[in-house]
Amino acid sequence: MTKKLIAVCACPMGLAHTFMAAQALEEAAVEAGYEVKIETQGADGIQNRLTAQDIAEATLIIHSVAVTPEDNERFESRDVYEITLQDAIKMLRALSKKLKR
Repeated sequence: MTKKLIAVCACPMGLAHTFMAAQALEEAAVEAGYEVKIETQGADGIQNRLTAQDIAEATLIIHSVAVTPEDNERFESRDVYEITLQDAIKMLRALSKKLKR
């Protein structure tokens, strides 16, 4: 069975930290053997929007956010793990090890 991680990264300005967190999550997920799709929300709107199918098929859902994500109700029926943008950026190695479990 394929492991699928999806994530939303969002901050009020949606500039550097959003994309740094997205990159860190993607690297950790790939290293741990997950397929990955990450939605970013920021100054340029929503990019790489997660679909209902993405959400339904996800093994793991992470919100790495500094604000409540737009359209957050999409995730109401699922368990979502929230971490800060800074934690996603700083904890790449530790996150990768946890995802491998």
